Amino acid sequence: MDWLNMFGLIFIIVIMIPNIIYAIKCKDGFANKWQNKTVELLEQIGRFGCFGFMIINIPGTWFGWWSDEVFAVYLMVDVILVLLYCIIWAVCFKKNTVFRALALSVLPSVIFFFSGIMSRSVLLLVSAVIFAPCHILISYKNAEEK
Repeated sequence: MDWLNMFGLIFIIVIMIPNIIYAIKCKDGFANKWQNKTVELLEQIGRFGCFGFMIINIPGTWFGWWSDEVFAVYLMVDVILVLLYCIIWAVCFKKNTVFRALALSVLPSVIFFFSGIMSRSVLLLVSAVIFAPCHILISYKNAEEK
């Protein structure tokens, strides 16, 4: 099953857990105060691309890990980044600060970029290039406009 990245699926599930908990507990916590339809659309395209291409490897656009050692580095670094993401969510759960906004937007962006580079996934890298600047900008603008 070269087309399915189970580790990518696990990383996405773990990243989503604090977001789902936050959405349930803070129903108005996701209000988007900074309205820019183009940036929002690009962010969503990039987000779903990143989620999808972390999990699904499309032949001809995904070239796999160079070696077992590179795969081990991919796993270790992504585990650390995902744990850091969850820790920041836990520590900053009720704090609407610029630090939280930037940390929780930069970390998944780094996860997607790093995963795309390590797995040599062209579509994941393209999605990350679209997602990262849009997500970071939207997160920053919303935190800035408290």
